[in-house]
Amino acid sequence: MALASQKTTKSTRVMKGKRISKIARGRLAKAMVMRGKFEKTTGGLRAESLMRNKHGKVVSKKKSAANTRKSKHWIDSVLSARRQLNLDGFVAVNGKSAQGKALYLQAKAAYKEKRHGNA
Repeated sequence: MALASQKTTKSTRVMKGKRISKIARGRLAKAMVMRGKFEKTTGGLRAESLMRNKHGKVVSKKKSAANTRKSKHWIDSVLSARRQLNLDGFVAVNGKSAQGKALYLQAKAAYKEKRHGNA
């Protein structure tokens, strides 16, 4: 009788499967979180803090907004430098020409001034 009871306990045991991670890792982690396959990335980003940029890549909303603000200040600086130097047409910023070098230096100075003004 003791043998019969041992056999039944062994057969009723259930194998536990592996736990499925809720954290996405790797190159496509943000895309998988946005798709809903995982809850968050290793950096802690959830689906509500992600967005697609103009190229279709999944990026952080906060980081995208910060980069947009940063690039806007640089563009404004370059435009004001072009006005100050009376430049018309295409001039490569920091290109080989003297105009391009002057434009870069002027824009860089204006950008620095803007950053110190805001901070």
